[in-house]
Order: sequence, then C-alpha cells, then structure tokens
Amino acid sequence: MREPATQLVDGNNDGSSSPPQALLERLKDYGQEDAFTLWDELSPDERDLLVRDIEGIDLPRIDRIVRCSFQSQGVPAAAIEPVPEGSVSTVEERTLEEREKWWKMGLKAISDGKLAVLLLSGGQGTRLGSSDPKGCFKIGLPSGKSLFQLQAERILCLQKLAAQSLSEGSAGFVHIHWYIMTSPFTDDPTRKFFECHKYFGLEADQVTFFQQGTIPCVSKDGRFIMETPYRVAKAPDGNGGVYSALKSSRLLEDMATRGVKYLDCYGVDNALVRVGDPTFLGYFIDKGVAAAAKVVRKAYPQEKVGVFVRRGKGGPLSVVEYSELDPSLAGAINQGTGRLRFCWSNLCLHMFTLDFLNQVASGLEKDSIYHLAEKKIPSIHGQTMGYKLEQFIFDAFPYSPSTALFEVLREEEFAPVKNANGSNFDTPDSARLLVLRLHTRWVVAAGGFLTHSVPLYATGVEVSPLCSYAGENLEAICRGRTFHAPCEITF
Repeated sequence: MREPATQLVDGNNDGSSSPPQALLERLKDYGQEDAFTLWDELSPDERDLLVRDIEGIDLPRIDRIVRCSFQSQGVPAAAIEPVPEGSVSTVEERTLEEREKWWKMGLKAISDGKLAVLLLSGGQGTRLGSSDPKGCFKIGLPSGKSLFQLQAERILCLQKLAAQSLSEGSAGFVHIHWYIMTSPFTDDPTRKFFECHKYFGLEADQVTFFQQGTIPCVSKDGRFIMETPYRVAKAPDGNGGVYSALKSSRLLEDMATRGVKYLDCYGVDNALVRVGDPTFLGYFIDKGVAAAAKVVRKAYPQEKVGVFVRRGKGGPLSVVEYSELDPSLAGAINQGTGRLRFCWSNLCLHMFTLDFLNQVASGLEKDSIYHLAEKKIPSIHGQTMGYKLEQFIFDAFPYSPSTALFEVLREEEFAPVKNANGSNFDTPDSARLLVLRLHTRWVVAAGGFLTHSVPLYATGVEVSPLCSYAGENLEAICRGRTFHAPCEITF
C-alpha cells in the first residue's frame, strides 16, 4: 500500500526537502517531472497539496490519452465522404400521417416510463459574461425565465401530454427522470439554483445530478501546465465525458432499475430545445436504431457547427468538428444539388438506447483519443497557450451499428446561446428573437392577434412551456384574443 502523502513529502524520513523519490521517478517515466520544478519554493503545506494532486492523477492513462490524441489530430480528406441525402429523414419528405404516428409512439413510450432525459450542463457562462452555470442564464424573455426553467417546464408539459394520452382507466401520472451532468465548476451552484427554485415544479427525486471528470491541461509538447506551483491545471473532459461519468456513478444501472430504455441527450445552451421530443422518440423507435441525431442544413461554409460524415466508403456515420474540417471540404459544393456537400449540422440533440450507452461507456475510454482544444490556460506564467483535452458526445456514433439522422427546422428547434450580446451570432438577443418569433407564429395559427409598439420583427410573444410543448392546444387560450407584444402567454 502506498504511504499517505504527508509521509511521502519527507522523502526518506531524514528531514530532506527533496521531492518524494518514488513519485518523482514515476513522473520522469512519463516526462512530467517539471511538475516539481518549484518544489524548493513551496511551504510544507503547499508541498503536501502538490503531492496529493499528482497522486490523484492516473499517469499511465493520461500519458496514453495525450500520446494517442496528439497522433490522431486532423481528418484526411480521403477518409470521409458526405452523408447521402437519401439516408436522412428530411422535413419535406415526411407526411402528416408519419408525424402523427411517431408523436403517438413517443408519448406511449414516455407514459410507459421508458424515456429519461439527460442534460449536458458542465459549462460556465464565461463567454456570456457570467460565472454562473449556463443553465442559470436568462436570455431576456418577457417571463424572465432561465434556460433551466424553460427546460424543466417543457418536461412538466410533456408529462401532462403523455398522461393525457393514456387510455381511460390507466394511471394518470407520468414521470420523466432528468439526469443533469455538471462539472466540478458548476455542480454546487447548479444544485443550489434548483433547490432555490424548488426544482421549477418538478419533484426533487426525479432530478439526479452527477459530475463529469476533469483532465490535466498540457502544453504543445504534452507536458502538464501548472495552474499554481502546487496544482496542475485541469479542465472538464468534454461533454463526451458523460459516458464514463454515467458508468462510474452507476447511473446506467440506475436507469435500468427505473425501466428506462431510451435516453434523450441534449446541450443546455439551446433556448428552443424540445426536451424528450415525442416525434423524435417515435421516429427513433420506429427505425429500430441504436443512435439518432437531429440535424439542420448548414447555413454557410464557415458556420461553427460539426457536420455528419461517413468515415470511408460505406463506413459508419461520424461527426467532424468544425475546427477539424479542412476548409476546402467545408466549402465544397454538390454540383447536382447546389448545396454544400457536407451539409448536415450536428445540434447536440441525440437519442440513444440504454443498451448502446452501456457499450459506449467502455469503448470510448479504451480508444483514448481526445480532441485538442487550443486555449489560453491560466498558469503560473499568467496565461499559457496549451491544450484542453476533450471527448465529445458525438464520438459515440462510430460505435453504433445503426444511426438515423432526423432533419428539423432551424427556426423551430435551434436557438444557440453561446456568445455575449454584441457578437455576430448565437447571442442571447438572437436566441430570444427566435423564441418570440416562433411563439408568435403559434399564437397567430391558433387564432390570436398581436399589437405591438415596436417593429414586430424585433419582438413577439412568449408562450409558457406549461401551456404548450410545440404549439399544440393553444386555441382555447388564443382564439379571438389580442396580445400586446412583448408579453408572456400563460394560464
């Protein structure tokens, strides 16, 4: 058994101030001995903190990840092919009958307790000018609701719709479990935010929080970056860390115990996300696949979204992140259609079977390939350019024996909130307008009228998710009524 860190600091117990020899030799084995460079300048307490920090790092695993990831960057043009348009369920090809069938199939699975939803919420709102978790952010809607509240209320609405779909004599209560992945930086404030807001009307026991892991940040030559003289800089391991986090926290077993068969996974920073979408779920079940993703057509070649591709001729579906796609491929045109050859954008709206998640939870870690995100890393030198190592949730798709892509309308389901107001795209202002414009169309379609004191293109109305999930059931509230924009329509 290894000695406790407090004893290791004393080296050979002879009063020496040198680093613990055994630990130093281990670091040398992996080229990371620079972590002890400032040892002589540290106090005894700081030395103890440094030893504990290094002891907490799985050096063989991290070394394997760094080497494999450095060797595997870049996507050769010859290695990928466009996804054939015929293999995507496009909006224009779907019939009303199909959509109604899928909606009913999805609600049936939800009412049977087979669906859980999983929120990827490990990021802070730094680019939005906030240190809070992104889900706490308010985009300026008339209601003043946060992203977390909008999503919670969509779950509440979906539970009600699923309960109403049950046949007479069936139990009227439907319960959707919500798993929320945080990071060490967002876990405590996220939990407190939910507690403070009484879980936005959900039961506390239907929400489960769990943390993704962290991984050391490294320099361009693969060495640890020191955040302080006694602590290695670390960052969350990407939203793809969800698979190992689910496994290590035994939540895959928890899902099985609850009777969950399907998991709807999504990112926190989409103001229009249809959490647990019954139509998507019904399509997924109908296709009998292991994994599925919602997609939209890429708006322009430089749009910062990953795209679905095929790895090799007839190979599995995969996603290439925008930063890893050769610019010549990003702008390539399909001469037959006039559209981008690589046009199917990944929105981080995914559906998986629980069986597939169990498979992925082991496979991804064995491959040890992470994406390198070049960033300014806080360090003992102020800011150091280096790499955060991340896995992405879409890294699972090549493991799937069968994957389905489901096109949705951007203006109905994709309102990303990534950059502060004043940026050119994906801001709280742009997301708010997308929400208000969509909901305005719902109200007008339901027979309502609008007045406004500012141009309507700059405003609109907000429909509470408690009233309607996707524009349904609004006639009784809206028909013949006039609403003054901007406002929230609720019960």
